[in-house]
Amino acid sequence: MNHPRVVEIGAGIGAAWASRLLADEGADIIKVEPTEGDPTRARGPFPKDKPHPEHSGLFLALNANKRGVAINLSEEREQLNSLIAWADILVLSLQPTQAIDLGLDAATLTSARPDLVILSVTPFGMSGPYADLAATELIVHNAGGWASMCPMTHPWDTSLAPLKNHGHQCALMSGIAAAMTALAVYRSTRDTGQGDYIDFSEQDYVAGVLEFGVCAFSYSGVLMSRLSPRGLNPWRFFEAKDGQIFLVCIEQDQWERLVQFMGNPEWATDERFQTPRARRENVELLNTHLETFVREWNVMDLYHEAQKSRICMAPVMTFAQLDENDHLADRRLFTEVQIDGLGTTCMMQSAAMYNGQRRPIERAAPKLGEHNDVLESLPPKVVLSSLTQDVVKPLSDIRVLDMTWVWAGPFAGMNLAHLGADVIRLESEGRLDLYRRGAGPNFNQASMFNQWNLGKRSMALDLRQDRAREMVKDLVSTVDVLVQNFATGVMDRLGLGYDVLKEINPNLVMASISGYGQSGPYREYMGYGPASSPLSGLSSATGYVGGAPEEMGLAMPDPTAGITAALAVVSALLERDTTGKGQHIDVTLWEASTVLGLEGWMQHAMNGTQADRIGNRDPHMCPHGVFRCAGDDEWVAIACRNDADWRVLSEVIDGLDHADFATFERRKANEDALESAIGAWTATRDRWDIAARLQGRKVPAMPTLNCAEVLGDVHMNERGFIEFLEHPEVGVKGYTGIPWRLHNRPNGVDRPAPCLGEHTDAVLREILIYSDDEIEALREAGLFY
Repeated sequence: MNHPRVVEIGAGIGAAWASRLLADEGADIIKVEPTEGDPTRARGPFPKDKPHPEHSGLFLALNANKRGVAINLSEEREQLNSLIAWADILVLSLQPTQAIDLGLDAATLTSARPDLVILSVTPFGMSGPYADLAATELIVHNAGGWASMCPMTHPWDTSLAPLKNHGHQCALMSGIAAAMTALAVYRSTRDTGQGDYIDFSEQDYVAGVLEFGVCAFSYSGVLMSRLSPRGLNPWRFFEAKDGQIFLVCIEQDQWERLVQFMGNPEWATDERFQTPRARRENVELLNTHLETFVREWNVMDLYHEAQKSRICMAPVMTFAQLDENDHLADRRLFTEVQIDGLGTTCMMQSAAMYNGQRRPIERAAPKLGEHNDVLESLPPKVVLSSLTQDVVKPLSDIRVLDMTWVWAGPFAGMNLAHLGADVIRLESEGRLDLYRRGAGPNFNQASMFNQWNLGKRSMALDLRQDRAREMVKDLVSTVDVLVQNFATGVMDRLGLGYDVLKEINPNLVMASISGYGQSGPYREYMGYGPASSPLSGLSSATGYVGGAPEEMGLAMPDPTAGITAALAVVSALLERDTTGKGQHIDVTLWEASTVLGLEGWMQHAMNGTQADRIGNRDPHMCPHGVFRCAGDDEWVAIACRNDADWRVLSEVIDGLDHADFATFERRKANEDALESAIGAWTATRDRWDIAARLQGRKVPAMPTLNCAEVLGDVHMNERGFIEFLEHPEVGVKGYTGIPWRLHNRPNGVDRPAPCLGEHTDAVLREILIYSDDEIEALREAGLFY
């Protein structure tokens, strides 16, 4: 593609990951560090646990494929200005006051360079009441509502705190969406000359992937939380002979196959297990029977045998097991990278495959100041002399055929719609989306469907009929993109595989999202989002201190795969602008989630050790936890990043001025006692008062927001992230919207989710140029609804 030139400034992990993804897609990235180095250089993991600024696993993973310079931003203005003059895209992670002090705020930058694409990735965005709050990953996890939903494995047990997942999941997921947005705006800017300022909020993104949480409250007033029991059963980790395995039956036929796989035991004929409702009401007895069965198996034997019967099981894999896995090896997820002082290190490549190939790691992360010499010879960008006045959303010239269902695929299509694409969802009443079925016969009133299909149109066809499939081919000839997430092989069996469709439309960009991919020995295995977290290594490193592996609370691999596919689509469109050729993109839930386990993977790759389950704690911050407050299941997250934060905390909370807590090392050695002392103080106080008191002195703190509070949050509402849209059958409801705000292009969701087949006639008439008589004849023939 026409490779953009990107400058990255700031210390945020989300911004660094966004830049890394742009680099993987071919952008020329110059990372700007302070002269003392990026903070992640000090974080590790390190080989043999010996700190070294050039050997931090997290820094190496975040910054592969980049060049790097080290300058004093406040003093070396000439070098900073030359970098900005060179760039097509500027990636920032600065708080509002920092940006203003450095002259890197929106007003200053857009005035000087109206053609520049500026991507700001921060915990709370650059506007709104929370914009200046101090934050870490833990704070965003709680502010975005995810903590309130995690891990959902101990229903009714209020003694366990909301749980943070391993690593930096909030920042990394946000980085994917931010990279997608920046690349789409860059593509638009090449045509219009009009740059933009993208204000991306990590809190908004996390709040926007809470699965059923926000929409259940918006539609029904039902507050889901980590204490809520699962509605579908079985759904749990089970102990086998040599480890744990996850089992879920989403639909009734999957349960029936499981019974047959188990040899039709007599207990399974009991009426208490015949329906989803019956199994939910008798889940403890159900799990007891299943535990007995699973305990007789080795994990991998059970996994492979169950998958032969299309039963969704998945082992809880460690990072070492990922390294040894034949499927991931076949799909070349891992590659060897030469790193000075370390030799060859195994690293993970990008999650998406394009025509069967991954974007390679061609350059190890830069040493501190390694490329400072380029500052003397950076050619400034040639700026277009005139700007297009009528600026629309970035992908307004793109048409997408959305042949998806449930969450991963629809999430990809929805984000393309958020970017302005005309997304036409192809549906069938004969095989309704699982999320539409959630509302029973009133399938247009299903909250989850209506949340995850915002901004789309709907066309309903009966794909069992040959004529309907020919109509799909006619439609394919008119679109730019096709997104599908059927099981591997289904599109081929429908006669709609990529090899067929590219003959019809050589420009077609087709994205296929699945559990295991379009290739590899496990390609036909059944995969759902909840089953991909245990596969990814993330569950093995997520859990309470001293406890077992835990689920992630939400089926997060679904939207992670979806947003990964959307980024890949935008990249492929940009490449198509140059080559004129489409591509087939292959994204899996497993791999998209696995690549976000950066720290755990690098610890294994460099030391051969497994990341510990540390609950809400952090190896480099203490205290760092979620503490009970006054009220019913109310909590506050507190993170001390350094000694300055600790001094404030010890002044605010009585009893912390103790020799056992005097240094970071002493605090870590006495972490149980420290957390007990803090918990005793917070238990009698209001969580919002605690957060306000600490944030007033720049210590990261935030209440754990539940889904109702997300919907009503003053900050997210002021930013326009929460959208109240009128749907023709359910009226006005609240939805989580778009986590970025553009300064020069339109914002907001364009339309509510469609009713089934709402736009069939319009699509046939406007795009396929059918007459009214032809449309009526097709309707009478039963081709659509």
